Amino acid sequence: MTRVWVQKGHEVSVIASMYDIATGRKLPDYKGKIFKLEKLGAGLDVIRVHTSERYDKNFIWRAWAYFTFIFFGFLGVLFFTRGKYDVVLASSPPLTVGPLGILLSIIKRCPFIFEARDLWPDGAIDTGVVTNTIMIKLLFFLEKLTYNRATAINVLTPAFQKTLINQKGVPPEKIWMIPNAADLDLIKPGPKDQGVIKRHGWENKFVSLYIGAHGRANCLWQLIETAKILQDEPEYMIACVGGGMQRDALIEKAEAEDLTNIQFIAPVPKNEVASYLRSCDVSLIVLQKADIMTKVYPNKMFDSMSAARPIIIAVDGVARKLVEDAQCGVYVEPENAKEIVDKMRFYRGSPDIAKQHGENGYKYVCEHYDRRKLAAKYIMLLEKSIGDKK
Repeated sequence: MTRVWVQKGHEVSVIASMYDIATGRKLPDYKGKIFKLEKLGAGLDVIRVHTSERYDKNFIWRAWAYFTFIFFGFLGVLFFTRGKYDVVLASSPPLTVGPLGILLSIIKRCPFIFEARDLWPDGAIDTGVVTNTIMIKLLFFLEKLTYNRATAINVLTPAFQKTLINQKGVPPEKIWMIPNAADLDLIKPGPKDQGVIKRHGWENKFVSLYIGAHGRANCLWQLIETAKILQDEPEYMIACVGGGMQRDALIEKAEAEDLTNIQFIAPVPKNEVASYLRSCDVSLIVLQKADIMTKVYPNKMFDSMSAARPIIIAVDGVARKLVEDAQCGVYVEPENAKEIVDKMRFYRGSPDIAKQHGENGYKYVCEHYDRRKLAAKYIMLLEKSIGDKK
């Protein structure tokens, strides 16, 4: 998004963590540092701030990481953003960036825009991440404060929009919808990467790939069950790329069940995601079976469509509708391993349909979810919000 905004003549400062999702730790350049200013060309500064490296250890450490980001993010703004700004955009999750955005907008005397990329705290409560009554009340208070103080709120799906209007009491005119989208410069269709295939032993395998977080909400236990059903069919391989709180437990379970047809591959940088997607036969989009999940567009869905991979989607609701509208995949009931197996067999036995679904997805995402086009629309809305406040 910021690349497009800078190309259109705007100046952007990004407050970002030093925590690297791909490795689960600080990169070497950040070791021993609290702040680092990175200039990524004319008009784009990234202010890296210290964040706890124990982010993925458990929920207590994750909350601590959120706190350290807010604390050092605020200091980073004071130290590195001395000039005038026209707008503050805070993108969640976590919800705790909302109060930080409010504070910065007061200091900079400019409008505050909040971006709800997940519905917090609803999602954390529905998936069992947050159960403490006091914490739940605090999160709802922060949510209300953030929504009330925001000049506008950007949501990612029509379901988010309905929830904010019907359940949260947010005026419809205050809501924008710029959804998750495809980075078509980074992820494109193409031939399979033989290096990836040889590295992971995927030769002569029908590879079903999950790429993303390994957390409670993702519920990769259903893929363990899928692998158990396919134990006697060595032509199938399930590959899970990524990290998260449940990764170690998933690996232990697979080893305890002596499953050789499911792999857990360490996170890879975003610029390598395309190679993995192009090297699989089908993309797996799975989430926990919970009401909140019916309202989300998983970003990995757009990555899969960009790489022209057919999708098995174990997510009901708006994501299922998008896949069915695009005719780029098949739906299975969430947490139903038998249905996942059936669809994997379907695609293996129907290569022409698999190819057509992949092509359909790429065409659809180019027409409707090109991040460059959406970034241009987004900056127009931001410009209007600034104009309305003057």
